[in-house]
Amino acid sequence: MGSDASHVPVLLAETLELLAVRPGGLWVDGTVGLGGHAEAVLRATAPDGRLVGFDRDPEALERAQARLAPFGERVRLEHADYREIPERLGEAPADGILLDLGVSSLQLDDAERGFSFQREGPLDMRMDRGARGTAAELVNRMREKDLADVLHELGEEPFSRRIARAIVRARESEPIRTTTRLAEIVRRAAPRSRRPGFHSATRTFQALRIRTNRELDGLEPAFERIASRLRAGGRLVVIAFHSLEDRAAKQAFRSLAARGFGVLTRKPLRPSEAETRVNPRARSARLRAVEREEAAA
Repeated sequence: MGSDASHVPVLLAETLELLAVRPGGLWVDGTVGLGGHAEAVLRATAPDGRLVGFDRDPEALERAQARLAPFGERVRLEHADYREIPERLGEAPADGILLDLGVSSLQLDDAERGFSFQREGPLDMRMDRGARGTAAELVNRMREKDLADVLHELGEEPFSRRIARAIVRARESEPIRTTTRLAEIVRRAAPRSRRPGFHSATRTFQALRIRTNRELDGLEPAFERIASRLRAGGRLVVIAFHSLEDRAAKQAFRSLAARGFGVLTRKPLRPSEAETRVNPRARSARLRAVEREEAAA
């Protein structure tokens, strides 16, 4: 992995435009990650714009703290899930809030975190390693039907039942503890994808990560509550990487449109071909934005 400074955040120009960043104001990055978006917001809101950043991963916060240190007291970082923004933000309304829901390159590139099937590591996948419940516990303890349902619903895996059956058979002889063993079990169980460069374990790993971190829990009401912390004219930008996350944002924004908000993206914005060539991980990103037009109820 390259340095944090070389990390290019997804849909950066589009994010800054739709957040309508300008000097001054209070800005929120609910998923600060390695700090790429936050750094760009802080530069664009100089000299006195303030940013509050949240992340559930203490290791990401530590890296972001180092990256954003030059901005001094203009930035405050907190260890919290973005769904806690309404309670954590304090009294002042925000001018703009960004939620980039993707897993960070820090998490993907560290084999010890267990997010990637391309490197051998413990089957962990927790965004906050202080939290309870690893992906290994899921694959070794869940009933076959429940496991198949997780793979189907959260990974949209067409061979979910076949893969779940193979996992249950494999764990009978020895617990599944590593990323590479799980990936091999899935590879043998599922037909090879016709999509070039698409590994048969991609959807399984995605589903287990989402389930381990409860990433879809309460999303729609969370988006609505977070949007309520905007001042009039303030904007919420959500970057989703999964169809279910994007659907929750779409539904929440539709609901907000009836309560004094204007939807700024009729369809989600997608990365350009040029961006996906530079950053293949951006290919599934979808950006939606909403603006608070008045003091909504």
